[in-house]
Amino acid sequence: MFFLQLAGVPGSGKSTLAMEIAKIISVVIVDHDVTKSALMLAGVEEKAAGKIAYDVDYTYVNYFLSQGHNVIMDSPCFYDVQLERSINAAESNNAFYKYVECYFNDLNEINRRLKTRESKISQCKSINSHIASEEMFVNWLNNMKKPESNYIVVDTSKPVNEYIDEVIKYLVNN
Repeated sequence: MFFLQLAGVPGSGKSTLAMEIAKIISVVIVDHDVTKSALMLAGVEEKAAGKIAYDVDYTYVNYFLSQGHNVIMDSPCFYDVQLERSINAAESNNAFYKYVECYFNDLNEINRRLKTRESKISQCKSINSHIASEEMFVNWLNNMKKPESNYIVVDTSKPVNEYIDEVIKYLVNN
């Protein structure tokens, strides 16, 4: 059993990768944007919704891991506390902790992806939106939180079929 922390800036391909993994391996996907959007639609202010959503997300992560499911956390990993909570969730549920960063540093293409995807209320609609600035994206690209070892970075500028085998191999080898 594994717990996969998918990381990367908005528009980098995390959700696409999560769905491709789910076609191959039985997993539960905990999508931070689904949780945060539900809270916002219920009237919770955006900043508070983000913090509360992580508490809900990790409650689900621990629940699904405790039931013996493989779990993917689909969320940027911008903060040390996220990394710590993810590692702790895996360890406390006897799951292998895995980390994959979806790396894509073409801001013009990321912006195109953000503008053309079907987005949830909580998601960035573009670079330089009310949620984030271009400066923030550059900072995120260069400072994604990640474990000290045993992780992979995939180039998500390529089609997912060009790196899915590498990700699956990483997930099934303990």
